[in-house]
Amino acid sequence: MSQRGFDGLQRRSCTSVLVGRAATRDGSIIIARNEDNTTPAAPKSLRVVPKREGGQRELVSGANGFAITLPECGMRYTAMPDVTPEDGLFEEAGVNAAHVAMSSTESALANSRVLAFDPYVENGLAEDAMLTAVLPYVRTAREGVERLGRIVAESGSAESNGVLFADHTEAWYMEIATGHHWVAQRIPDDCVAVVANQLSIQQVDFDSDDFMYSDGIRDFVEEHSLNPSKPAGFVAQCSEDLPKQAASLPTFNFREIFGTSSDGDRRYNTPRVWDGLRLLAPEIAMQHELTDDDMPFVFRPNRLLGVEDVAAVLSSHFDETDYDPIGTAGDEFSRKRYRAIALSRTQESHVLQLEGVFGLTAQQCADAAFRGELASPVCWVALGTPCYSPYMPLFCDVDAWPECFDNATPKPDLSHAYWVFRSLEAAGDARAAVTNVRVSDYKDEQWQKALRHAERVQRQAAEASAGDKRAIYTQANDELAEWAVSDARKQLAELLLDLSVASPLTFKMNPNL
Repeated sequence: MSQRGFDGLQRRSCTSVLVGRAATRDGSIIIARNEDNTTPAAPKSLRVVPKREGGQRELVSGANGFAITLPECGMRYTAMPDVTPEDGLFEEAGVNAAHVAMSSTESALANSRVLAFDPYVENGLAEDAMLTAVLPYVRTAREGVERLGRIVAESGSAESNGVLFADHTEAWYMEIATGHHWVAQRIPDDCVAVVANQLSIQQVDFDSDDFMYSDGIRDFVEEHSLNPSKPAGFVAQCSEDLPKQAASLPTFNFREIFGTSSDGDRRYNTPRVWDGLRLLAPEIAMQHELTDDDMPFVFRPNRLLGVEDVAAVLSSHFDETDYDPIGTAGDEFSRKRYRAIALSRTQESHVLQLEGVFGLTAQQCADAAFRGELASPVCWVALGTPCYSPYMPLFCDVDAWPECFDNATPKPDLSHAYWVFRSLEAAGDARAAVTNVRVSDYKDEQWQKALRHAERVQRQAAEASAGDKRAIYTQANDELAEWAVSDARKQLAELLLDLSVASPLTFKMNPNL
């Protein structure tokens, strides 16, 4: 059993955002997520896992004993593993050599009705092994959903999870609800989805290529009378209406059939979805209360988005509202009433950005990625809490990421980059009223440097031969690491000085003494 457990409570932490290619300013496809934990002291390592050849191998989970035989060959991919692999790898998010991005997982819960007839499998697939078992072996986002679905069918799932996939043509959100049943939906190109620890997919169209689902899911729901939706045109008056009812099939709302709607959801989950709507589509947010359980899964934003807009959602703590836990609006009750998106126990936040491609299939894009003809995907990562740590653009088409981001120590050690960024939160919100201006200025400055850096590198790589691109991306990552870590150390020192000056132990003295 891992440090997070599989009890369905400790794991309910993350927040996810998915953006279609027609909803962004530059045509990018974006999938993003905050990885949260039960404790702030849960460091991550950032690394590139090399391609593997030379025979099958067995993957056995350190968390719950799940075991699977992996294919003979696996592609290179980026990963963000925990530093305690004996408790499970938890590689969490990455991009492979075919430019398929995956983020796993958005923890959730199914309701007791459906779990009564398809319970979780104790040693089934869980979050800790999911990315390792899927990402190195798929060439498109759809293949990612298909492979994950096959594993769930064969081995079962140990928990309810949402999984994000993307390639150069589309983004998918997959929800595993019970031990063997799941649904996945393609995010419309002009839409966005914000998910917060609930099963969120709504109406399922079984005749559309924009949906995938587990074998037998409709029969399962019908056999056990699990669908609470009435048929279209339902009239419940007398027995003579029964033929009319039978002629019209009920809708299949995955959220209503498999999901939960509890007081805990309305304090912990739905307010975060509302906050995402507030930041990306405020006119839709105005139509809802924070506790509504019918907010849309996919919606159109009120403007074209960039990575910084997605990062702003993942960095939000109900800023400028009565519900901000470190704000001054509202009162003590309102500021502690709802769970915010950004937490002190956020391990890392990632925004995976892929160039949107039109006119090619996903398989053709994978071939072009292998030939080095497409721009490298970018992993924008903030180590620790993103409302204090900057997002750093790491290019994925490389053989290794900067060594300073790997092999973090389990305990705090300021000689390691992870713990430097992790400490920015501890210093920043110790007395937020004292540090907020410096934090805001630092974040703005880092965004400007990062955006300039990313654009310059992509333009340089676009003019280079396929053989030279990797060297350009490698050098760019090394340069980024050098100034980003240096700037973080300076920021930490300045925050500590600010706190020292503002200490309650300070006493104004006569300057002549």
